[in-house]
Amino acid sequence: MYSFEPTEEQKMLIDTVARYAHSNLRPASHDADEEGQLPINLIKKGWELGVLQASTPEIYGGFGEHSSVTGVLAAEEMAWGDLAGSLAVMTPGLFALPILFAGSEDQKNEHLPPIVEGDWSPFTAAIIEPRYDYDPNELKTIATVDGDSFLLSGEKSYVPFAQEAKNLIVYASLNGQTQGFIVQNGLAGICIGEPQKLLGIHALPVYSIKFDGVRIPSKNRLGGGNGHDFSPILAANWLATSALALGVSKAAMEYAIDYAKDRDVFGVKVAQKQSIAFMLAEMATELEAIRVLTWEAAWMMDTGKVDGYKEAYLAYTGAADMAMMVTDRAVQILGGHGYIREHPVEKWMREGRGFAMLSGMAII
Repeated sequence: MYSFEPTEEQKMLIDTVARYAHSNLRPASHDADEEGQLPINLIKKGWELGVLQASTPEIYGGFGEHSSVTGVLAAEEMAWGDLAGSLAVMTPGLFALPILFAGSEDQKNEHLPPIVEGDWSPFTAAIIEPRYDYDPNELKTIATVDGDSFLLSGEKSYVPFAQEAKNLIVYASLNGQTQGFIVQNGLAGICIGEPQKLLGIHALPVYSIKFDGVRIPSKNRLGGGNGHDFSPILAANWLATSALALGVSKAAMEYAIDYAKDRDVFGVKVAQKQSIAFMLAEMATELEAIRVLTWEAAWMMDTGKVDGYKEAYLAYTGAADMAMMVTDRAVQILGGHGYIREHPVEKWMREGRGFAMLSGMAII
């Protein structure tokens, strides 16, 4: 059975991330959302915490071993500070971690050390598609074999830092199976659109990309000639999304509790109203339930349990619903103040709505 007690190494990392979230991310969150831009120094400071580096073996430039449990703990703490900032810090992992999970030795040796050992740099991945029936296991972006190359054709949405990225992993259907392909940005046939305007995460630059017969060498198929199993990558996406949802929901609940304890209505604290107390209790219950499910799923992935993939999906779907409920009720508890942009709960509610559709923008 898994333990609920983090190791000393995990505690040190989580405490460091929590200080960054409290002292750096949260104070910058409001202005970054209003201005639609994150200060680059803020992103670099988060990168220097070494979350990705701690998940990368020393042979590839890191100083640890990959742990899904450590990843979800760190992601929740960081998202408490700001979701867009967390996604920006984690963006290089969209490229590096799938290579670590599924890449060939040549791919790992070529791509991982420069990312892990260097400063923050925008490497990314493209998986989400602009379709009502989008399914990561049944992609409409197609890879076809053409001699010693692959040709990629299709369209992607919500690709972080696509304009600035040096390389990206593009996920496409090859003979009915989802496979990743390492693509150098700027190749003929790649057309990057204007920055997409979203309901939330205004400070994170995301783009649509069209691929029109983009030719890449066969050696750039993730895993080499035999390809790879996509399920561990997808499960890691789900766990990251669940952990980020926990962080945003925790922030919203704590803010609502503090407000309810402080605010007087007709001579009585808002928190003393039974309907509000019940609301806060239900928020806390749902948050704790999804946290335990997320930790269990992460532990199952780390230990190779058969049902780890299923548990990761359950954590993700539960977290998406929980985040919408918790953030919406936080706005409701603040009453009219909840609708004012000076209070962060309206921002968290806008972000909470996105978790159901933005899986694939983070990985742990």
